[in-house]
Amino acid sequence: MMKNITKIQLGQNGPLVSKLGLGCMRMSSIWGGLTPDETESIATIHEALDNGINFLNTGDFYGAGHNEMLIGKAIKGRRDDAFISVKFGAIFHNGQWLGMDLRPIAIKNFINYSLTRLGIETIDLYQPSRMDGSVPVEDIIGTVAQLIQEGKVRHIGVSEITADQLRIANGIYPISALEIGYSLAERGIESDLLPAAKELGISVVAFANTAEGLLTGEMKAPLAENDYRNHFSRFQGENLVHNLEKVEVLKELAADKGYTPTQVAIAWVKEQGDNIMPLVSMSRRSRLPENIAAMDIVFTPEEMKTLNATFATGAIQGGTYLQR
Repeated sequence: MMKNITKIQLGQNGPLVSKLGLGCMRMSSIWGGLTPDETESIATIHEALDNGINFLNTGDFYGAGHNEMLIGKAIKGRRDDAFISVKFGAIFHNGQWLGMDLRPIAIKNFINYSLTRLGIETIDLYQPSRMDGSVPVEDIIGTVAQLIQEGKVRHIGVSEITADQLRIANGIYPISALEIGYSLAERGIESDLLPAAKELGISVVAFANTAEGLLTGEMKAPLAENDYRNHFSRFQGENLVHNLEKVEVLKELAADKGYTPTQVAIAWVKEQGDNIMPLVSMSRRSRLPENIAAMDIVFTPEEMKTLNATFATGAIQGGTYLQR
């Protein structure tokens, strides 16, 4: 046993969940040539639960349902220890993203498949993976609200959404959580989306804390030819060279504090608000101690000033799939 993680309240009147979330996506083959070890993945979930990390995040499209089945195996006999967050709506075929299906009839279909794969009766947090404009927000959130009445869902979340859409959604049914990419390198949501979430009492589940590996301090330019990140302008040519120069400041600060750049990047997200949870993807137990330790990092005002100035909005050149 290591140490227990502090808690965060999900939404205004929601349950207490771990301040650090476990992203389970990397436990299933989805992209980047991943070939996860299922036994190790399940052991990672067990050890996370043992250390008080109860927020498990998945999507029904992760590994074409494999991720949900894996989590189902991991939580068998431990249902009360886990808080299950499921995204829905993304349509894939042969590993290729085809679009979204957020029709009420589709949502009612998705939920039953997810419950079966997970081996549970109720999903704790259910959320569209993003809004695509083809179905009114009212219809999407209204349908999930019906599922709450049926006992199939406990709380509603949203993901990849605008501030205006967030206000509309919360006006239909109280939204407990907003899942969104947020890091030192990805700060665009600070202008309107984060203030809206705080105003509405909505917790923020922040993924991509290391910005696709940029902030780990381990990336070198240029990337290998077969690296999937070459598709993103952030990791191409002079953009990558410029961005890695910024990361040198992070590496220096982390070394002075006796932590890794990844730990500092996670801790920075954690420090942005009591309503913000870093969601860290892991598939190996060996990652747990480092990521848990990151939750204890505190910054001096001068250190926070250095990080915020170095990684001010727009300081990182180029975009990723997070910037639509």
